[in-house]
Amino acid sequence: MIEVTAARSAIEQGLTALGIEFGSTRIKAVLTGPDNAPLATGGHDWENQFSDRVWTYPLDAVRTGLQAAYAALAAEVRTRYGVELRTVGALGVSAMMHGYLAFDASGELLVPFRTWRNTITGPASEQLSARFGYQIPQRWSIAHLYQAVLNGEEHVGRIAHLNTLAGYVHWQLTGERVLGVGDASGMFPIDTTTGDYSAGMRAQFDELVADKGFGWRLADLLPAVLPAGEVAGRLTTAGAALLDPSGTLQPGVPFCPPEGDAGTGMVATNSVAPRTGNVSAGTSIFAMVVLEHELGRMHPELDLVTTPAGDLVAMVHCNNGASELNTWAGVFSEFATRLGAGADAGTVFETLFTASLDGDADCGGLLAYNYLSGEHITGMTEGRPLFVRTPDSRFTLANFMRAQLFAALASLRIGLDVLLTEEAVGLDSLFAHGGLFKTRGVAQRYLAAAADAAVSVGDIAGEGGAWGIALLAAYSRDRADGQTLADYLATTVFADAQLETVQPDPADVAGFATYVERFRAALPVEQAAIAHT
Repeated sequence: MIEVTAARSAIEQGLTALGIEFGSTRIKAVLTGPDNAPLATGGHDWENQFSDRVWTYPLDAVRTGLQAAYAALAAEVRTRYGVELRTVGALGVSAMMHGYLAFDASGELLVPFRTWRNTITGPASEQLSARFGYQIPQRWSIAHLYQAVLNGEEHVGRIAHLNTLAGYVHWQLTGERVLGVGDASGMFPIDTTTGDYSAGMRAQFDELVADKGFGWRLADLLPAVLPAGEVAGRLTTAGAALLDPSGTLQPGVPFCPPEGDAGTGMVATNSVAPRTGNVSAGTSIFAMVVLEHELGRMHPELDLVTTPAGDLVAMVHCNNGASELNTWAGVFSEFATRLGAGADAGTVFETLFTASLDGDADCGGLLAYNYLSGEHITGMTEGRPLFVRTPDSRFTLANFMRAQLFAALASLRIGLDVLLTEEAVGLDSLFAHGGLFKTRGVAQRYLAAAADAAVSVGDIAGEGGAWGIALLAAYSRDRADGQTLADYLATTVFADAQLETVQPDPADVAGFATYVERFRAALPVEQAAIAHT
């Protein structure tokens, strides 16, 4: 990070980039300097509401949260550098992807915002996937639109345009209804040869609803699509007043295309080039791999989106990640406390994770399921956490913890098998981030075994998606003619990044394969537990 005097000068001259991301529970703003390092941050906590059986956020909460996050950032700039934030060099907005925001011709919201979290579009998802021959998850905008058609909802005939949350905020700030291609790919399938929505599938959808008499074509409703690096509008006078009601921020700031949180995560982990990917592990766990070519066929285990540059990405998303590990760590922590040897949570996790390294490659015959909720990868509608062993298994602390860690990666491996084995997708490296990887060299090593690929960890994504969209804003302003996003990130942002990389160990690879065979074979045990408990 640059020193205070230089930072102050950069802020005053507008040699900065501002990224704002709307996460599920927190809105975060990050201001970066000429070296792309964060200068200041601001945030605002918020939470979705379950209203009339729909997960939603009121638009008033969007506006007030936007203002609060920006105000907190501007206050930190004032305190830390002694200057007012009057302008920035570039600005970008990102948000949780998918969902359904439908507006009429006057710009009024027709129904409350339906977020990605809703699982009310099952029939639409199934029918569209079958018709397109392309996986359309329930959370996608087009699934929400078609479900509203199937439900006979009155508002559908009055729709003038649809948007995502990031696209909506961008529209309010710039007056432009556009989306970055990554966010757009979670609304409707993208044709990577044109960089636009699939014309063939749009025509299929129009045919599907032709007898409804809506008076619109799908192309009329969807926002325009732009790749990373393009200027997607400028901060209007009304937009400046919305973002900063104090009137300090001046209009005219250029914007990059608004993006989704998947895309900003790829940018923040330098995972936008073909044959690279990233794995995020928390409550859920998912992997995103940038493809060299389209897949041979549709797979229900795989979602297809794009990078912010428009390259095709396959995503394996598992509902169950590290939560069951947290539960077991709590049990061991309680036991230690009862022994009079209490330790903080970090020490407990590190001790248990490190112990797993002494386990057998295949976990000594032990088996665990971390299913607190349903898991579509393996066809489970509900979850039942289980620990299973045979009388002759080698039940030690090391093997137990290794089995639990393997369980957190097993469903992901099943999805990756579809991608890497059935589709023969090339994968050179993965970047891993999230709480599962805090104890260096443990879960990282097991992920390398699960994916049979090099896995890197590092402190390059500390500010998350808000930093990622700030980088995209800087790229739209600073990129050289013909410079790709991958090249910009590699040479300008991450050239000096400190990473720890683990190569897959052949013994671990073989051991994980044995464990996954056992995991697959015993899935009826998990199914029986669901049926009978």
